Amino acid sequence: MRRLLDRLYDAAAWLAALAMIGVLAMVLLSIVSRQLGFNVPGTDAYAGYCMAAAGFLALAHTLKKNEHIRVTLFLGRLHGGARHALEMWALSAGVVLGGLFAFYSVRLAWVSHRINDISTANDATPLWLPQIAMALGTLVLLIALADEWVLELRGQRRTIDSEEALHNE
Repeated sequence: MRRLLDRLYDAAAWLAALAMIGVLAMVLLSIVSRQLGFNVPGTDAYAGYCMAAAGFLALAHTLKKNEHIRVTLFLGRLHGGARHALEMWALSAGVVLGGLFAFYSVRLAWVSHRINDISTANDATPLWLPQIAMALGTLVLLIALADEWVLELRGQRRTIDSEEALHNE
């Protein structure tokens, strides 16, 4: 199961990297087309879609690599059961909020598909297409948060100590 979850997080990160390449391609296409005197409509919108996709798809991988910003001023002073209780509370809140985020992201994409909502920009893209990346990213984040919750419950979760966080700056 661990290998499958790690592959899921890595796959989402690779999709995020591809989306960043998409941002680069759209920006370069926009610049080159302007320099050569022709217009490619929608490049700014597609760059935005790719940027949003990259951000959402990278959430779970960033969480699992302990790269999310954490405020450890208070947490670093706790040890043992108090620290475990606070971690469980924070992860429980994260799972609940991640679940709501995932639910409403999937719902947004579904409703956009159902009502045939399209972009108001000149690209007229059906909005459910770029919203799929947001929905997928939030679903994988929810899985990662639940994974972290279970690991913390079992006492197997890797955490960063305050001193280690200071050296990363």
